[in-house]
Amino acid sequence: MNTTSRRSFLKLMAVAASAPSLTVISRPARAAEFTLRYANNLPGTHPMNVRAKEMAARVSAESKGRVEIQIFPNNQLGGDTDTLSQLRSGAVDLFTLSPLILGTFIPTAQVSGIGFAFNDYDNVWAAMDGDLGAYVRKQIGATSIFAFEKIWNGGFRQITTSTRAIAQPKDLQGMKLRVPPSPLWTSMFKDFGAAPASVNFSEVYSALQTHVVEGQENPLSIIYTAKLFEVQKFCSLTNHMWDGFWFLGNKDSFGRLPPDLQTIVRNAINETAAKQREDVTQLDRTLRSKLESAGLKFNEVDKGEFRKQLQASGFYSDWQKKLGPQAWSLLEKYSGKLG
Repeated sequence: MNTTSRRSFLKLMAVAASAPSLTVISRPARAAEFTLRYANNLPGTHPMNVRAKEMAARVSAESKGRVEIQIFPNNQLGGDTDTLSQLRSGAVDLFTLSPLILGTFIPTAQVSGIGFAFNDYDNVWAAMDGDLGAYVRKQIGATSIFAFEKIWNGGFRQITTSTRAIAQPKDLQGMKLRVPPSPLWTSMFKDFGAAPASVNFSEVYSALQTHVVEGQENPLSIIYTAKLFEVQKFCSLTNHMWDGFWFLGNKDSFGRLPPDLQTIVRNAINETAAKQREDVTQLDRTLRSKLESAGLKFNEVDKGEFRKQLQASGFYSDWQKKLGPQAWSLLEKYSGKLG
């Protein structure tokens, strides 16, 4: 990142940190012809919502006020599973959701979340902007919803705990660990010997604070913006999976927009994705020192040991059968042989 870009990024994050979380972030001066309700589960200070605000303003300007995108961050319209139902029915028009939670509705959507499949972001974007992403979007598009072409960045996920650092797979034995409501997440951590508990993101902080669970796993950007570090002591840099957010739309409500307005919205969402991806990547690189200053203790792990455990447990072979040969073949095109 050059000096100018870095200054712009730091300015963006400073503004985000001081901004209050709003129910509706963008509202034009006069009533729009078309209003799209966009929901997500992240705090208003997360790069997703900072960039979404820019995206909504761009759509309003380019449509000359004809399209208004109302932004509802931080689970304001409900948890992930509830909001997915609202999206399918058309009560919500736009929604950003992890592929793994989307897998509760479209099983093959989970393929990008297979443990230790991707080594770095170059690997991720090659897959998700390439054949693997195209395959998943086709599966999504066979339903009442669709996915825009560019997936947004969630980041590589790390494990935090309040009781002990995780250095080896055996350290997870018996640990009460929060995972999102996804069968893939649950099965992976069961294969590590943990006791995973599915908890919607809106309830994670309180579950950690009251010790209903000992730990959780999320990218550093979410650990920071959701202040999960306040109720955790250790952070193990496992990079156990990459997670993103498909920007989803309801087909019927989007189809009510005239073609020219559909193009404006589509371009704004896809082009903003590139900026949001880089924001999260930069946070991944810079947040460790901030979190350490806040008292979180970090440790590195041997990722190879975790991958061996999943191979030995049958995790990869089981999910190859569940997802099917086509999805698995496309994943291994980018990840290399997993089983």
